[in-house]
Amino acid sequence: MLINKPSDIKSSEITPESVYRQRRLFMKSVAAGVAMLASPSLLAIPDYSKPNDRHYPGPDWLQQMIRQGSDERVFATDEPMTPYEDVIGHNNFYEFGIGKRDPLEHAQDFRTDPWKVEISGEVNKPGHYTLEDILKPHTLEERIYRLRCVEAWSMVIPWIGFSLGDLLKRFEPTGNARYVEFVTLHDPEQMPGQRTSFSTIKWPYVEGLRMDEAMHPLTIMAVGVYGDALPPQNGAPLRLVVPWKYGFKSIKSIVAIRFHEQMPDTSWNLAAPNEYGFYANVNPQVDHPRWSQATERRLPSPFFNPNRIDTQLFNGYAEEVASLYQGMDLRQWF
Repeated sequence: MLINKPSDIKSSEITPESVYRQRRLFMKSVAAGVAMLASPSLLAIPDYSKPNDRHYPGPDWLQQMIRQGSDERVFATDEPMTPYEDVIGHNNFYEFGIGKRDPLEHAQDFRTDPWKVEISGEVNKPGHYTLEDILKPHTLEERIYRLRCVEAWSMVIPWIGFSLGDLLKRFEPTGNARYVEFVTLHDPEQMPGQRTSFSTIKWPYVEGLRMDEAMHPLTIMAVGVYGDALPPQNGAPLRLVVPWKYGFKSIKSIVAIRFHEQMPDTSWNLAAPNEYGFYANVNPQVDHPRWSQATERRLPSPFFNPNRIDTQLFNGYAEEVASLYQGMDLRQWF
């Protein structure tokens, strides 16, 4: 069960890295203590410390935004966070290879600055927007989400981002906009996975949401993780996070957002429609054709001692999102 508690403590500008991180840890501890007095079920805010050998600060202006966010809200769960090494080292990002560590190995030189996003379709304000255009009107908020993926491994990740709905409203969708389509960068020169014989997916990678799903407060556009900008292997500089759906819905390195009246075709649904539905809501009662989805492996999960847990409907967010699917057969609309 996800428990949402906005912190009353505001972030402030702090320049030295060591001082900055120590103060944030202190602030989160205080916030957690205050929240626990009001709600015994809310656990302490996790430690944001991480190894120093890999550091992804991103552009100076973005790192400054992350440090100076003035409306920081922490969404806590009753589960420990996934170790930083697993978050940055165990990914699905087929543009950089099909192995879980391929993105870490092959994405380190990926160029994410400058970056533009094309807005088109059923909107009054289409155009090409820079990353600065998209981010600067927003206050970045740190949130902790449970993100479980179709491969039966899952993580608890401290994302940094903002409401996707707040972003979409800025482009003034028309009354005909019922779906939102997202497109990943197609650049075989930088993305070796797009040059291989692995052809199940037709590039570029495409995903989509129904408009009410996209506007839900739990749907965020993430630009950072663990106090830094997103690493390239995690979808820099801009990725979707939809925590009640399987991981392939949370598309990475977005370069286009398109508004449609009709449901858009999506990459995995086109590649294997009997295995990957458009909705992809986490559901332990609907098995993948080749494996059960009743349980999942939570990282870290050693090979000889796997950390296997029961899968929760809507990934534990049923109270927040089940109303979006009232009257729908979740076995048919999987």
